[in-house]
Amino acid sequence: MSGGAGKPNVLLICTDHWSDVFTRPGGHPVVMTPTLDQLARSGVRFSRAYSACPSCIPARKSLMTGMSARSHGDRVYTDGVEWPRVPTLAQCFRDAGYQAYAVGKMHIWPQRDRYGFDDVLVEEQGRHTPLHRAIPDGAADDWELYLQEQGYAGLEYAGGMTQNDFVARPWHLPEAAHPVNWAAREMCRTIRRRDPRKPGFWYLSFSAPHPPMWPLRDYLDLYRGVEIDMPVVGEWARRFEDLPLHMQERTYSTAMHTASAAEIRYARQAYYATLTHIDHQIRVVIGYLREAGLLDNTIVLFTSDHGHMVGDHNMWSMTPFYEVSSHIPMLVVPARGDNRLRPGTVDDRFVEFGDIMPTLLELAGIPIPEHVNQRSMVGNARREIIYGEHGEGYSAQRMIRRGKYKLVYAAAGHRVQLFDVATDPRETRDLSRDPGCAAEIEELLALLVENSYGNDSDWIRNGRVMGLPDRPFTPGDIRHLSGQRGLRYL
Repeated sequence: MSGGAGKPNVLLICTDHWSDVFTRPGGHPVVMTPTLDQLARSGVRFSRAYSACPSCIPARKSLMTGMSARSHGDRVYTDGVEWPRVPTLAQCFRDAGYQAYAVGKMHIWPQRDRYGFDDVLVEEQGRHTPLHRAIPDGAADDWELYLQEQGYAGLEYAGGMTQNDFVARPWHLPEAAHPVNWAAREMCRTIRRRDPRKPGFWYLSFSAPHPPMWPLRDYLDLYRGVEIDMPVVGEWARRFEDLPLHMQERTYSTAMHTASAAEIRYARQAYYATLTHIDHQIRVVIGYLREAGLLDNTIVLFTSDHGHMVGDHNMWSMTPFYEVSSHIPMLVVPARGDNRLRPGTVDDRFVEFGDIMPTLLELAGIPIPEHVNQRSMVGNARREIIYGEHGEGYSAQRMIRRGKYKLVYAAAGHRVQLFDVATDPRETRDLSRDPGCAAEIEELLALLVENSYGNDSDWIRNGRVMGLPDRPFTPGDIRHLSGQRGLRYL
């Protein structure tokens, strides 16, 4: 019942918008994630894992190619372009004799590109713009086609929730129709339909907890008697006017910008409910592997492409390099008997989202392609720093994570921040004006220059980080309601 020729199967589980901060293994006092806790105790938890380019498309390009943002060419969330045509994670498994299937969010273009998989069932959060109509009948994704078959055609957004905001209400259709349940169920069915002579590489990609915030009512009820912790806000972020310009622009457009404490508390309750819902559905998939006799010979890796601020420091956005946006969960459970990763351990090395490809290939005994420049988490090799980058020009944000410190830089207005993440993990105290930290800041800025390229030269001159002139925040047009979806007539 194991993988073909004794090769291990692989189950890669990825979520969207889930920070390690909001997990039981990560020490959160409220969030209920018993499955993640058991996975952490069954394998290795990498406690300092980061999304080095924390938004969906550039992060997922790193996942599927094993390349840094600099190498694959996207650090600004570029939609509507083909991804690098290199041997992908899925293709490498297929070339090694594996079946490779994916269920859920791919966020690729064209939307139906298999990108190395034998087949993909997609749930793409209702992307129906002309950009995503790559084939004449390609507007509806596979989850929407399922809803159509169940008699709910076009009603997925009838509850009024949006895929880009944290306004919340309970799910408005039957439980079985929820995209989290659909993804878990379709993954079980995909595994069920495997060729038993071949090992499987299975990619389960939940679009949640990315909004819409529409958790099942039962999961909202789990948190009804729980004191929901409110966002952490540092002194440096008390006023909206004090936020970095790009974060002002991204936060202003959200419905949560002027929300009351009650709305914020409910949004976080809905977010936590969604996390627990996913956690429980992961149990269903693992339970299927167990009953099929596959679990002992299956590598399980759980992670997320990036996190989200969820109100911390008065921000409602992905992309910044504060912990709740860039610090991701990374749990690796090896096949039984593989002693390269010791169960029940915590590894404090710096690792990146892009390290997943070489790690899984090495664990499966598959050669790592030459184009891969991220590092396997197997073995003892250590990074000295994590270099993070997102955006260009006035939206450019950068990070240097070294030792106990993190430098966060925004080019607009030459905004330098320094945090001691070891003693202040939620980054409430900005140490950038502490004279005792001046030498550390200079060293980290020098590392930033060392890693810069392209149009970073607009704000780095003569080997020094100079930034761009500050400019006042100007409210934009928000009539689109964060890209609100409507009724769909499929």
